[in-house]
Order: sequence, then C-alpha cells, then structure tokens
Amino acid sequence: MTKAEIVNSIAEKTGIGKKEVGITVEALMEEIRTSLANNKENVYLRGFGSFIVKHRAKKTARNISKNTTLVIDAHDLPAFKPCKSFIERMSGKTTIVEDFE
Repeated sequence: MTKAEIVNSIAEKTGIGKKEVGITVEALMEEIRTSLANNKENVYLRGFGSFIVKHRAKKTARNISKNTTLVIDAHDLPAFKPCKSFIERMSGKTTIVEDFE
C-alpha cells in the first residue's frame, strides 16, 4: 500500500478532504523522522507498535575479494517493533477490531 492509497482510504472512511488527510499523514511521518533522527527518541503508538532507534557498535569487516579489512563506524538505525496484539492479529489468533469513534 502506498502513501497515496493510505490517504485515499482515510479520506473515504472519515469524510475529510484528501488534502487535509495528506497534510496530516505527512506531518505524522515527519514527527516520527524528527524524533528518531534528530532527537534519538523512540516513538510509541499504543495498539500498533514502536519506532525505535537501534545502535550498532563500531566493528571490523573483511572484503574477501581484495583481502582487506574495513572499519565500520558506530551508527544508529531506525527499526519498527510491532505490539503484541498486532502480532497476534497478523498470525490470525485474534480478530478484535478496535473502533476509535
């Protein structure tokens, strides 16, 4: 599913204009990016999952074809961890649908 498809689906379900929904979706994504990249803060969305910052330590690697050693600096990566109810729903164990109206 693309961002445009998400915007269209939300607009149809809520009756809000596509432009407003698009602005809201883009603002949500920007807040998540800013929190992870700039502030190094995790984002927790209850009932959905967590966007977390994973730290990778400095390590050495080998290029076998050239027989050289490389140093890979420490760096941070974004990751997503789904919540338990989301995992259960994906595996078919539960069919509970939450209604936020």
